[in-house]
Amino acid sequence: MKSTRIPAVVAVLAALIVLPRFADANWTIVHAGTDVVEIDRDSIRKDSAGVRAWSRVRLEREARDVAGSYDTIRAENLYDCAQRRFTTLRRAYFQSGGLVREEEVARRRANPVQPGSLDERLMKLACQAPPAELATPDRIAAPAGEAGNAPAVARPVPMHADLRRGEEGDGAKVFAVADTAPADKPKLIQLPTIDKAALSQAAAAQEAAARASQEAGAKSGVGKPAAAVVPKPVSVAKTEARETEALSEKRIRELHYANSGPPRASRKKSAAAPAADPENPAQQMHKHWSYDGETGPAHWAKLRPDYAACASGKRQSPVDIRDGIRVNLEAIRFDYKPMQFRIVDNGHTVQVNLGEGSSLMVMGKRYALQQFHFHRPSEERVNGRSYDMSIHLVHRNDEGQLAVLGVLLEKGADHPLIQTLLNNLPLEQDTEMAPEEAIDPGKLLPENRAYWTYMGSLTTPPCTEGVLWMVMKQALQVGSEQVAIFSRVFRNNARPIQALNGRLIKETR
Repeated sequence: MKSTRIPAVVAVLAALIVLPRFADANWTIVHAGTDVVEIDRDSIRKDSAGVRAWSRVRLEREARDVAGSYDTIRAENLYDCAQRRFTTLRRAYFQSGGLVREEEVARRRANPVQPGSLDERLMKLACQAPPAELATPDRIAAPAGEAGNAPAVARPVPMHADLRRGEEGDGAKVFAVADTAPADKPKLIQLPTIDKAALSQAAAAQEAAARASQEAGAKSGVGKPAAAVVPKPVSVAKTEARETEALSEKRIRELHYANSGPPRASRKKSAAAPAADPENPAQQMHKHWSYDGETGPAHWAKLRPDYAACASGKRQSPVDIRDGIRVNLEAIRFDYKPMQFRIVDNGHTVQVNLGEGSSLMVMGKRYALQQFHFHRPSEERVNGRSYDMSIHLVHRNDEGQLAVLGVLLEKGADHPLIQTLLNNLPLEQDTEMAPEEAIDPGKLLPENRAYWTYMGSLTTPPCTEGVLWMVMKQALQVGSEQVAIFSRVFRNNARPIQALNGRLIKETR
């Protein structure tokens, strides 16, 4: 019979190993406009790859995602001081000072530090710190005085080595960046001295050549005198002061900096990319139409020949859902599964692209879920009522037919899945984020699966008809601040209501 003492001893040793490296963290506040991030001066340490340091963001209010609630987020960054780059290595999430979870960044990418940014200020602090003992990638020296007065010894650094419930203190020093200068400040570019005499000679020669050309043209009667080229003076534009961010903008910055980390590699369409499939709204990235002005809905049909249905179509969407026929509609059979996602701001909406694996069955046909996106306010109306937002889940079957499931959103409690999407909201248009966490599209479905259904069209150009629409009768709740964040990105991206033209609307009894 095997002894159980060895595992017990291992457990005790493991508990000793995970004692925090900086239980008394030396937090220093770094400001950039309204952005505030703290860096732990005691965590700054040089190793063979660069300088490591932990920073944290304390959120304005509690945030929630599919993994739980948190109000503080830490990130361990590796700074390359010479190349002015940093890489996020790990993140940890705290709630009321207690560790909720931590995670290593699986796909690490070095990100350039932009001049004047918050990242630059953090890098200045990290790179100017006094040189610490060089540590190997696997072992690090424990700080003196940790765990009582025991001498500092080299020990392995496990994932939890610097994180423990209750270590999130409120004490922090304020750091004035203006009083310091980066150790790796780039040298100014030395421009060659301008030889004024040579410049005058060149100008005189140019003027003489122009005069000779003019005289030659006058004699031959052909051509016109060449106009003298006067170089325009180059002026240096003044840097404008940064406007104060609204609360929702600050919220995006907080969550994006600490929870999502730097943006993933941009996946923008190139000029040689294949043309978008007009039947697939997931591929539409057109920039020449909008929701207002000369490129708004009233003018869509005039923008391109293949947009003609936007004006001439008789089965257009969205519609005001009313006077539906109450029947025993078959239940929609959902087969939604947790999956990885990619999120992009395509200029018209926040769109979440999904891989294969989720689908629904209705009317004897299986439709695969391709993507979903948001509208504010809701494009659909019910008996004239407009909702705060709506979600459109776009499906396609093997025959290329589209089915769109509409879910209405009204203000109430925060929605965890929507918060996860906002956490990963891209900072730039057409930049696709590919987070490591998965989402379950089934969380976007209400408990009551009753619905309305009718035949309609895409609600964006080219307004293709023949789309099966199913709109859930029960609305989901979304937080008022979540709506406000979306509103900062898209003030209005809802197409006006279209004529029903005698179409039949059926609804669950």
